[in-house]
Amino acid sequence: MKLVTVNQMRQLEQRADKVGLPSDVLMENAGLAVAKETRKLKGNIAGSPILIMVGPGNNGGDGLVAARHLDDWGAQVTIYMYKRKTDGDKNFRLVTEKDIPCIRAEDDAGLSSLRDSLRTSEVVIDALFGIGKIRPFQGMIKDILDLVARTRQQREDMMIVALDLPSGLDADTGTVDPACLTSDATITLGYPKIGLFYFPGSQRVGTLVTASIGISQELANDIITEIITRERVTSILPPRPWDANKGTFGKLLVAAGSINYIGAAYLACTGAYRVGAGLVTLATASSLQSILAAKCTEVTYIPLPETVPGIVNEKAASVLLDTIDNYDVLLMGCGYGQHTSTLEFVRNFLFSLNNKSLKGLVLDADGLNILSQTPEWVETLRHEAILTPHPGEMSRLTGLPVKNIQANRIETARRFAAEWNKIIVLKGAYTVIAAPDGRVQLNPAANAGMASAGTGDVLSGVIAGFLSQGLDPFDAACCGVYVHSMAGELVKEELGDAGMIASDLLVVLPKAIKILKNV
Repeated sequence: MKLVTVNQMRQLEQRADKVGLPSDVLMENAGLAVAKETRKLKGNIAGSPILIMVGPGNNGGDGLVAARHLDDWGAQVTIYMYKRKTDGDKNFRLVTEKDIPCIRAEDDAGLSSLRDSLRTSEVVIDALFGIGKIRPFQGMIKDILDLVARTRQQREDMMIVALDLPSGLDADTGTVDPACLTSDATITLGYPKIGLFYFPGSQRVGTLVTASIGISQELANDIITEIITRERVTSILPPRPWDANKGTFGKLLVAAGSINYIGAAYLACTGAYRVGAGLVTLATASSLQSILAAKCTEVTYIPLPETVPGIVNEKAASVLLDTIDNYDVLLMGCGYGQHTSTLEFVRNFLFSLNNKSLKGLVLDADGLNILSQTPEWVETLRHEAILTPHPGEMSRLTGLPVKNIQANRIETARRFAAEWNKIIVLKGAYTVIAAPDGRVQLNPAANAGMASAGTGDVLSGVIAGFLSQGLDPFDAACCGVYVHSMAGELVKEELGDAGMIASDLLVVLPKAIKILKNV
């Protein structure tokens, strides 16, 4: 599903007009779609009091169209208009012909009529402002929104539905006016807007529903920013032929773990196995092998020479280079630490891979931190790779402040994927996957339960596991992010979002894949 900026959405509307879908038709489609989705959200609306707050622009026009349809279906609709000019407004004329009550905010002294409507309304539809730029809310509009917000706090049975986006949320940046309402649901029109997935705006959206308004997919073919969908992931999951052997599903070498981060190796290796990798071998400091072997019984091992117990020696590079041709994919960095000898080992090994026949490379955690300490890494590491930084690691790699990265996650990932010629998985709420050719996929989930140590190690193992099964690197990254996120949602359903630990994800990864395949 395409993810659009304000300018892109307006271009799509212009293209639609040229192929016979003028703005009044799109508005009619939008209003009907909002009415239908509101009915789905509410259930039986016959006799239900519904208040529609209508603003001066197209968003308000969509709200007037929705009012007609909801009235036709038996709802008790009231329209509350703010600064809307009604002369020549066809949609306003149509609602008055149906005798739908319309209240002008400018005539509502002390907002008494609004207050009365809010006491009984079961649904409030925010159709005040859409994707256009607006000034900070002051005066009457601020008072209107504040009154709605206070009433919602007092009445949990009242549902707030935003039309396209909550009024006061910037559709490109996700910044919000302080008076912006927190919606129970947002019915976004045509395609989701990028700002709906940026903080703090995403916290005001509630359940996000995308409603078609008739703009065909062909008109949006040039838009290369998308949301990962369940259907796409299902279509690219690796096949599991009946006559397979472990070699069919790939051989993965995981270089991970150190004395302080033993669990990272376990989580990464098991994550890869749990999504179907055929063989996983762990290259780790020799003194850690016996500890990990007690936990990772299915993993094979390459013990590496140590500087001190649990810290890999730089001489380990030659050990791995002698065996790397036996593997399809390498995952490197989880829990390796940043000891001086480890740093030299990683550099010596990674920068010797360019002439190897490795099919895939995933770098995470300390693998990335070590790259950030190596100024020439972009020119030296020419192998195709997937980098999986969290915002802090991305900051170290780019030199940008974390707040700047978080304020523009999509374009930051896109920019550096192109500059570095690597696939970037920028982790966090609404993880971003960017390819060097400019394509971006955004994961549509945010789960506070996943904010715990080790979940990133599981993710890197999952991505490497899919990569080892032959997926294209971009597809492996998208598939890995989505399945990992889905596993988190399954755990959240059972345990809640507090107390979830990384190993909880491991056992439900196969369940997530099973659910996807059974759709």
